[in-house]
Amino acid sequence: MFLPWLFFVVSAAAIVFAGTKLSRYGDQIAELTGLGRLWIGAVLMAAATSLPEVFTTMSAGWIDAPDLAAGNLFGAGMSNMLTLGLIDLLYRQKRVWQQAAMGHTLTATLAMVLTALAAFFVLLRVEVVHLGVGFESLILLILYVLGMRLVFRQEDMARRQLEHKAVVEGMAEEPGSDGGRRDALRHAVRGFSVGALVLLIAAPVLAWSAERIAEESGMTATFIGTSLVAITTSLPELVVSISAVRLGAFDLAVGNLFGSNAFNMAAFFFADLAYRGGGLLSTVSSTHALTALWAIIMMNIGLMGIIYRAERRFRLIEPDSLLMIVVYVLGLWLFFNG
Repeated sequence: MFLPWLFFVVSAAAIVFAGTKLSRYGDQIAELTGLGRLWIGAVLMAAATSLPEVFTTMSAGWIDAPDLAAGNLFGAGMSNMLTLGLIDLLYRQKRVWQQAAMGHTLTATLAMVLTALAAFFVLLRVEVVHLGVGFESLILLILYVLGMRLVFRQEDMARRQLEHKAVVEGMAEEPGSDGGRRDALRHAVRGFSVGALVLLIAAPVLAWSAERIAEESGMTATFIGTSLVAITTSLPELVVSISAVRLGAFDLAVGNLFGSNAFNMAAFFFADLAYRGGGLLSTVSSTHALTALWAIIMMNIGLMGIIYRAERRFRLIEPDSLLMIVVYVLGLWLFFNG
């Protein structure tokens, strides 16, 4: 029992360490490329910090543990929303949710739609497999790509409007050194890639150790995936989001969390590639549909917190952040006792 826990702790520590590097370089990439923090957070940061979920689920599929794979992806949706509540509590100067751009509503809606579809496919039990991949997973991947294209077009339009306004008002920035800018961007991309590579190496080790812990502790793979693995593989999102908030990059933090939830649903495609027992979503426990529903409820709470623009801060704890934490704890209790 000691060895699996040792590997679990070491691999989790490596994932957290790498995650701390991603926010700094991600913010630099957003600034140097002009793509904006929302899109970089929702796509680039989300993909990088979701690498643990992707490769943990692929490893779980490879070792014939589909419930661990599904529990990890659905459970990560809950863990990411818990992170959204925590960063709003930890940062007392301003309300993080309401500093985020309204453009996050599109990313959040995409994440909820994909999660709802994945839950529907779990309950539908349609066994249509082509080249070892269920059609449900392929649909989720295609919809994710189309959705992220919409997010990009929205942010590109907003950027062009800001640039036009700056030109009209005579506030356009003076062009800097192209060579220095390219060098800075190259350095940021290199640092970001190294952090992502560390996540890539540590994630399969995490999946192996979690599976051993599940077997030796007697807990079900569904609960282990939903709680232990999902929380740990979501640690990069927590670390990255806290770091981004400290930098004042609120859109980077919020975009990372909602974007990760959307990306995780697309990751079912990669888990399906590794799983050789047919369509993954059609073979897992129907309990995962409840996990997905709980994640959607938490995403709705976060979305309402972003839309509602009250500036008043409560002295001890924000009611919406508290609600997010209570719903998460209640969900874990239901899954453990269910």
